[in-house]
Amino acid sequence: MRILLWHGYLLGGTGSNVYTRALAREWSNAGHDVVVVSQERAPEQYDLGRAQTATVDLPGGLLPVFVLDRYEGLRPKLLQDFTAGERAAYVEANSAVLRELLPADLVFANHVLMGAAVGAASGAPFRVKAHGSELEYSLRGRPELEQWARASLARAEATYVGSRHIREVLEDVVGHVERVVEVPPGVDVDEFVLQEPDRALVRLVEEARDDPPNPGNAEERLPDAGNADRFAEFLRGGRPTVVYFGKLIEQKGVQVLLEAMRHVDARLVVVGFGPYRATLEAAAPPDTLFTGPLEHRHLVNLLPLATATVVPSIFPEAFGMVAAEAASAGSPPLVARHSGLAEVAAGIEASYPERFRHLVSFETGDAADLARKLNELVALPGHDHDELKRAARRAVVERWSWASVARRLLAPVA
Repeated sequence: MRILLWHGYLLGGTGSNVYTRALAREWSNAGHDVVVVSQERAPEQYDLGRAQTATVDLPGGLLPVFVLDRYEGLRPKLLQDFTAGERAAYVEANSAVLRELLPADLVFANHVLMGAAVGAASGAPFRVKAHGSELEYSLRGRPELEQWARASLARAEATYVGSRHIREVLEDVVGHVERVVEVPPGVDVDEFVLQEPDRALVRLVEEARDDPPNPGNAEERLPDAGNADRFAEFLRGGRPTVVYFGKLIEQKGVQVLLEAMRHVDARLVVVGFGPYRATLEAAAPPDTLFTGPLEHRHLVNLLPLATATVVPSIFPEAFGMVAAEAASAGSPPLVARHSGLAEVAAGIEASYPERFRHLVSFETGDAADLARKLNELVALPGHDHDELKRAARRAVVERWSWASVARRLLAPVA
């Protein structure tokens, strides 16, 4: 098949960016002719398999976003704050690039808006992946955007959701949508693997030494300067280690984790960037290391060092990708039990011995409950922790590998 894979953002970081890169790799390596159309100015720095790339020249540099971040060379603006003229110009610029790349068997677009609107304007058969952020942050409670999304999705061959929770949110926000298919996101189970901690630390330090310069940590989208030496010092020895990785915004609930860690005898590594970082650093207990954002090449070596990986979100999540990646690498995830995170928790619990199933999730926003669960995890004997590591990985391999997800997204839709 010839597939045009459209993404409205950059290709680095987490969430839908990782999703796009993974699909590009899987589909192109499977023999499909794939072109990734995105806003990324340096796509060559990412592993996209055999996929080709195209970059859109955005009118006025305006980039519609759901959460305000800084984007070098672009002017981010909340989607709901775009004027009708700005929305039309954005859709036309993106759909024009797609039309130039036609013919294609399929346009696959990320996000209900602007993805469905761009897909519809391309004139080609298209499918849409709803990621959840657009629904909660920008569309909900805004009738004009809700109506536009509903009309655009009506023209799609299929609308994919990553969990039952997002199917319900889509229906609640946009109204009834035909041809909705539930396919969870995937994990690269060949990249996130079990490793011996000593070997993983050596590799993590080596990867950090290859990081680009970031004097004074001036660039928030790059790893912090000096991470290699900081990792080697902070992570040496066999002390229990807790990891968080994701955006540093209040909705992710990192503040709940920081409060809990004051009552846990373990060190904490906080990975990510965002406007809440300075506030979190000021509130962090001793023995906490902030690293800035890390790529998969770092995370695959950091997670095997983690006694537990915590996903403390206090806002609905489409799917627990962080939890699944951690589990694949043998770091037992501990997640707030709500929305798509609850579905991931259920899948992991099904693989755990019954006596450990209560250690997969905690009450949302409850730092005391989180601290109790973390203390149980870090106190487990080595053989019990090894059993959890193997069970967590087994759950991911059986349910959430990227190869199976990529095939399901191209299957015929009834």
